[in-house]
Amino acid sequence: MAVPPSLKGLQAFEAAARTGSFAAAAEELSVSAAAVSQLIRAVEEQMGRKLFHRVNRRVVLTEAGVEMLPRLTMAFQEIGSVARQLGGDTFRPRLMVSVPPSMAMGWLSQRLAGFVASHGAVDISLRGDDDPVPFDRELIDIRLSYGPHYREHPTEDIVQDAVYPVCAPGLADAIKPEGLASLPLIHTGWGPTGASFPSWHNWFEAAGIEPGRAAQRGLSANSSRAALDLAISGLGVALAQGIYCAEALEDGRLVRPLAQALELRQPYCLTIPERSARRDVVAAFRQWLIDECRRTVNSPALR
Repeated sequence: MAVPPSLKGLQAFEAAARTGSFAAAAEELSVSAAAVSQLIRAVEEQMGRKLFHRVNRRVVLTEAGVEMLPRLTMAFQEIGSVARQLGGDTFRPRLMVSVPPSMAMGWLSQRLAGFVASHGAVDISLRGDDDPVPFDRELIDIRLSYGPHYREHPTEDIVQDAVYPVCAPGLADAIKPEGLASLPLIHTGWGPTGASFPSWHNWFEAAGIEPGRAAQRGLSANSSRAALDLAISGLGVALAQGIYCAEALEDGRLVRPLAQALELRQPYCLTIPERSARRDVVAAFRQWLIDECRRTVNSPALR
């Protein structure tokens, strides 16, 4: 390629790929959709590769386009950062964090103030996502997931959790190992696309108790957070992950009526794509998140 693509052409491609349409890119760049199309076509001709498949009124990235997008987005973000600093604005790093929905709805959102207090001002986008997540399309910097879903990116196992029978204090007095099956049970299922969550049948089997049909009856929730809230409300006994229930056990909203725990089949894993790994804010958040997860699952209330 004798002449590199123009900066305007690359900017038009990045905006169209990120927003998903030439019209949205044109509005963002304050030009016409036809101008965006022409700029992108010029880039394609100079590179000798198609960047979009044009399907009716929609545009879909080709493999070459998918490869280019995150690198260009980072480049334009860096240019924007330099421009803001030269213009006198206070620089605020950005961070895109993706976690399971139950973690976003309480556990992590309640703790983020601690990271901001220790690290300083940062623009954080917190997403509650089921797996799989689109790292490149959404420019996710760091993903916490249950199980190693993303080995194509640098991934590390950070903590092994377990589930514990928990209930409101008012139910605890009525619970005995042989009588647990007679009380309302709260079941958690992560849906057909999610990982397999330990069932009450699994727990009774580990405890050496024959529950009969009782292990199939009771309330059901499709998220760990919802099941925990049902237990706190006094509606039954739930199998709750330590990472979610430790705080409620520590402050007395929940109790552990029986000591038997059941280790989860997979660890929690942290994935950071290579494009984000060298950023200081990502490295700081990684260490803070690992420390928070390990501190929680090692709570004295879970021992």
